[in-house]
Parts: sequence; structure tokens; C-alpha cells
Amino acid sequence: MKHLMTRLSATALTLLAALCGPSLHAQNASASTETFPSKPIRWIVPFPPGGATDVVARLVGQRLSERVKQPVIVDNRAGAFGNIGMEAAARAAPDGYTILFGFSGVVINPVLYKLNFDPLTDLTAVTQLTTLTYVLLTNVNFPPRTVPEVLAAAKARPGTVTCGCGNLFFQVVCELLKIQGQVDISAVPYKGQAPAMNDLVGGRISLLFDNTNTALPQMKAGRVRAIATTNPKRGAGPFGHLPTVGETLPGFELVSWFGVLAPSGTPREIITRLNREIGAVLDEDEVRKHLTDGGLEVAHGSPEAFAEIMRRDHERYSKIIREAGIKAE
Repeated sequence: MKHLMTRLSATALTLLAALCGPSLHAQNASASTETFPSKPIRWIVPFPPGGATDVVARLVGQRLSERVKQPVIVDNRAGAFGNIGMEAAARAAPDGYTILFGFSGVVINPVLYKLNFDPLTDLTAVTQLTTLTYVLLTNVNFPPRTVPEVLAAAKARPGTVTCGCGNLFFQVVCELLKIQGQVDISAVPYKGQAPAMNDLVGGRISLLFDNTNTALPQMKAGRVRAIATTNPKRGAGPFGHLPTVGETLPGFELVSWFGVLAPSGTPREIITRLNREIGAVLDEDEVRKHLTDGGLEVAHGSPEAFAEIMRRDHERYSKIIREAGIKAE
């Protein structure tokens, strides 16, 4: 009889645990989001230390750390055009303690590489950080001085006009110019923008799209000529006076971004908290000035707005990559 009562008690406890389990789990999850963060946050940057992404992450991360009262540790996971770092973030626990520094590879790489994960579904948007615009440069000895003249030269001598590309993103841009201009321009791949710029200065290539901040010193020194921007319209800044490529080729627009993502499944409350705190960091005058001086424009918004930008860019770049037959080496 005593043995039977023990078995019945055990059964009752099991049933009670099953009934209460979901609510207890919900209470624990709620408690964890309310106390977030209670330990250091790891911010994966999918590029080596010292680059633009690393500099921005450390600037924003330091201020974010001060606001949330926990260390924000930058973890550089470089390689494979960002795939190594992206995969590490995608496979991390969705608890808010691992975030990713997002860039254009999030929307481009699924088309270029055979991945063991999907950045578009395994990662979720937290917030956009900045936008980054580009300028079209020519060698100073290259006769064309406008986009129409570049296209005319390419039509007159197919294959002789060359466009340097320091990574796959810039190859997509060169191909976009070729496709929309309906001309034969040769995309020349380089292992980085620096060697591509060296060859532009040396007259070994005709054209180069580059970040406005890295192009400015070369342009001021008279080593290259800036002829147009990839902005939606003419605006402010050192290249604001230039025409846009879109004035010649309607629809040609290139504004890329940096942003923050988290593993899919991260609680909405944590996404909202991170978005709010990062937005407050980006509103600081000193942070804004630092980013602006680096050629970036602050672009904080909701997670939904950032997700829509990524969706749109993925569709656009996928079409260009497939149409041009671009392959990752």
C-alpha cells in the first residue's frame, strides 16, 4: 500500500509539472528579458580589426556598453566575405547576448555561395546603423569626363573600358553599370579596394566605384577624377555637386548600409531594447560627427524598416548577379 501511494504521488507530481511547465517557462523567459542584459554582449564583426566595420562597431559598442551597464565585446570573425562571422551569429543562442554587424553580404551572399545557413531566415533585423554612398572615379588620363561619355566610349570600343572591383559587392556595381548602360564594360576583380585604387591611379583600369570617404583624398590630390555619385539625388557633402549616375541611367542607385542583426528567435522584447539603446547611441552628437567624418550617414529605424530594406536589396542584387553570371571564387 505504501509503495502504491508513492507511485501515485510521483504520478501526481509529473502531471502537475506538465500542467505548470509552460507557465513556469514563460515566467522564466519574461524574467530573463526584464533583466537583459545581465552579462556581456558579444558583437560579431565579420571582418578583420581596423576596417570601417570594426571602427564603427567599437565606437557604437563602447557607448552601448555605457548605456546597458554591461561590456559589449567586439569579436572579429573574418573570412569568406563575411560568411564565417555570419554563420557564427546565426548559430548562436537567440538570447540577445550575440549580435552581428550586418553589411551587404547578408543579402548578396545567399546568391553567391552555397551556405550551410540562410542569413535571410537565420538572422533577424535589430536596426540599421548607417548608410554608405559611393562615387564613380576615372583615371585622370581617361578622356571621358561624364557618365554619357563613358558609355559612349564603351559602345565605340567594346571591352576596352575596364571597371575595377575590390570585392564581390563592387563587381555587382560594375555589372549594374554594364547592364543598365547596355555596353560592354569589363569588370576586373582585385583582392581589395586598395590595389584597385592603385591601378586606377596608375592608369591600368578606367573606372572604379569607391566609398566617398576613401575616394576624397585621392581626388583632392589630383590622382583620380570623380564624375558622378550613386546617390538617389544630388545632395550635400564633398561630392554633392556631382551629377548622379541615375540622371543618365534612371533607376541606377546604390546606397549600402551597416546594421545590427541577431539570431532568429531572439525575444521581441530584447530586439526592442537593443534597438532603443542603439538608437540613443546614434543620437549622440559625438557619435554622429565621428560617423559623418568617416563618410557615413546615421540611419536608425525600426527593425521592420531595416528588414524591408534587406528584402528589397536581396531581390535587386539577386537579379543583377544572375543576369551577369557573377560567381564567387
